[in-house]
Amino acid sequence: MRLPLIKHINKFIEENDQDFVLETIETLENLIESDNVKDEELDVIGELLSNFYGAIEVNKMIKDGAAERDALNEFMKRVTGSIDR
Repeated sequence: MRLPLIKHINKFIEENDQDFVLETIETLENLIESDNVKDEELDVIGELLSNFYGAIEVNKMIKDGAAERDALNEFMKRVTGSIDR
């Protein structure tokens, strides 16, 4: 996950609608089920999916009243904490 991408996607959500991102996630998740997708492509799609899901989580925290910076920091702490386990 990369914070700059999550911030960029979050800005897109704020300017447009979260449904666009959710539909993109559905499309990418469907795509990875294809036998024609190479391992390298799966890695890229997986990275994109994690950034999209991260942006949705951050956007939810912002809607719940958190400042963007605080929401981003909290999200990355949760991610880092789950990796360290």
